[in-house]
Amino acid sequence: MEKKTTKSSAQYLTMAGVIAAIYVVLTFVAQAFGLASGAIQFRLSEMLTVLPMFTTAAIPGLTIGCLLANILTGCAAWDVVFGSLATLIGALGTRLLRRTENPYLGVIPPIASNMLIVPAVLQKVYGAPESYWYLLVTVGIGEVVCCGVLGVLLYKSFKKHKVL
Repeated sequence: MEKKTTKSSAQYLTMAGVIAAIYVVLTFVAQAFGLASGAIQFRLSEMLTVLPMFTTAAIPGLTIGCLLANILTGCAAWDVVFGSLATLIGALGTRLLRRTENPYLGVIPPIASNMLIVPAVLQKVYGAPESYWYLLVTVGIGEVVCCGVLGVLLYKSFKKHKVL
């Protein structure tokens, strides 16, 4: 019995680590085009926010991946902390919706948490008090494309090929 627990724990940690690593790499790809942070964000890594519908290991994986990506791409301290918190909140929300097996519902929590939290962070970082609604729209568009479109495509591909 103990071996199974150890093996399961190792698999869980490995999966969380792989998800974190993939998140970081995909963020670096977006960063190469100047799209990982700032007013207009198009983080390819956000498509992974659908993974909590498949495994709980995605929750720490996404959170740690976002934390590391934010640090390594030079984000401001506010963004490192609150951007990672937005990802954690979104991942928890997606996990709660896993039983619906509806990826369109599953992507709502990460889109909503990022649309509400990230603009406030950017507003603080850039010192632009009147920019919240503009940033909500620009961040929201990136989230809808990356989480909503790419995330749903990833979900459907995983389901079709029984990846997780």
